[in-house]
Amino acid sequence: MTYDLLLRNGRVIDGSGMPSFHGDVGVRDGKIVASGKLDGPATRTIDVDGRVIAPGFIDNHCHYDAQVTWDPLCTFSCYHGVTTVINGNCSLALAPVRPGDQEILMQMLARIEAIPLDTLREGTVWSWETVSEYMDALDQRLGPNVGVLMGHSAVRRYIMGDASQERDATGEELEGMKAVVRDGMAAGALGLSFNRNPGHFDTHGKLLPACIAPAEELLDLAAVLGEMGTGIIASGASSAPELKDGLMSALAQVSGRPVHYLQISQRNADPGQWKEHLAFAEAKIKQGIRVYPTVTPRSVVRHWTMKNSQVFDRFPTWGPIMTGSDQEKVAAFANPELRARLSSEAVDGVGLGPGSAALSWDGVFVTEAALPKNRDLQGKSLTQIAREQEKGVLDAFLDLVLEEGLGTEFKTLQQNSDEEAMDVLLNSPYTVLGMSDAGAHIAFGAQYGLTTYFLDHWVRDKGIMPLEQGVRRLTFEQASLFGLHDRGLISPGLAADLVVFDPDTIAAAEPEPTWDLPKGAMRIKELAHGIDYTVVNGQVLMEGGEHTGAYPGRVLRNSRYAANGA
Repeated sequence: MTYDLLLRNGRVIDGSGMPSFHGDVGVRDGKIVASGKLDGPATRTIDVDGRVIAPGFIDNHCHYDAQVTWDPLCTFSCYHGVTTVINGNCSLALAPVRPGDQEILMQMLARIEAIPLDTLREGTVWSWETVSEYMDALDQRLGPNVGVLMGHSAVRRYIMGDASQERDATGEELEGMKAVVRDGMAAGALGLSFNRNPGHFDTHGKLLPACIAPAEELLDLAAVLGEMGTGIIASGASSAPELKDGLMSALAQVSGRPVHYLQISQRNADPGQWKEHLAFAEAKIKQGIRVYPTVTPRSVVRHWTMKNSQVFDRFPTWGPIMTGSDQEKVAAFANPELRARLSSEAVDGVGLGPGSAALSWDGVFVTEAALPKNRDLQGKSLTQIAREQEKGVLDAFLDLVLEEGLGTEFKTLQQNSDEEAMDVLLNSPYTVLGMSDAGAHIAFGAQYGLTTYFLDHWVRDKGIMPLEQGVRRLTFEQASLFGLHDRGLISPGLAADLVVFDPDTIAAAEPEPTWDLPKGAMRIKELAHGIDYTVVNGQVLMEGGEHTGAYPGRVLRNSRYAANGA
């Protein structure tokens, strides 16, 4: 047999979880045609010298919706062996969009996902109105493959305009939304994404459209996916009360489709909560209801300043302040009477809604002081600083913030730091690995390397599971959940999305700042170690950490679209 690409002498981990074997993988016309001991000529033969040959990694929670229009590589995910990214999460999307509404959708994305609005305005190349037109526009030039979820906030805005952030939909408006979802799914969207975070506001301090919608609207829209027999439901930031009230399981039942939602985590402020959550998910799945909480393998660390923090958005008094100007923030934080209310919410937890709690100030640290005189505070928690200064924790915090003109950099470390709990969560068959948030929060953290960090820290260093199982979690499980039935395995006839890596050195590189965004905005760059080749649809996309110049990616569409021969 003649091959376009022949990978020789590898340790083949096929994505199924079965034991690896030493062999070769042959590719022709963008598909895997054989694996094992192979002979025959090839346009290109690569001796991988015993390194792992695995299916390409799938990143299920990204926010490259705008970035992909000016950066078809979706940097820096492709550096980490990722061959498919899935966008449109948390109800946020850039399609459908009415003429003149582009700014509104960018403001939502900018505020919730901490992407500079000026960058979005400068870089986004708009040429679509419908979801179908958006996918067709992307399909012209891609590095990795891209899957598109329909964002509920965009759909609601498209039908209801400004009212989408003010009231329930009328019957006619609901039918309009259902029609949009049908059209998007018929065009190949992978599913529909919701957002239930009561602290997610746009730049004007208004709740996202998806957060305004009643549960009944979500159920009606989810039923469209059941009607069409395809797609996944993704829910961002699902609250504890909604889990207990069964909204996620109701979405799965009314649609017959899998639901994956954010998120299950070990929280320092509530150490036993993850066990209750996991038991809830396990019970539902054993009843045949497909509800899968997402677990991220990294400790949840957020770097922020009070110029752009989202940490306080869920607190009623704080929310409007945090969406105001810097001058308005300074005036509010200097007001003694207002400080008392701010403290009652963020320190004492007074007046918060169900499932919300005060901030754990033991987990808030100063990472970089703006003034040299305050450098001794770096590395200290706010609790420690308050104790040393003999102040209340909120006064210590806001006094520092005002003194440094809102420029102090903080970090929160409050989730996924208990390694025994994480061992259970990452190994559970009732959880989905994911939530890199790649493309979002770009100036305060780098999550591109979820895949490489997981294989480095948890699989190699901690040994919580065999490498074969670790690869399965990043490949076959993801492809199965999202209906990408031609991906995720090394098997003849499937798409040749592949990654070659060194299991002894694979890791995420040290993050560093770079100023490569439109308008010169800064983001945190995170490259990878130990990734030798990334192959997309049979073509080498990345080699030795460098882009080959190829753009072999495509928009991946749902099974209904494929079955109809579209």
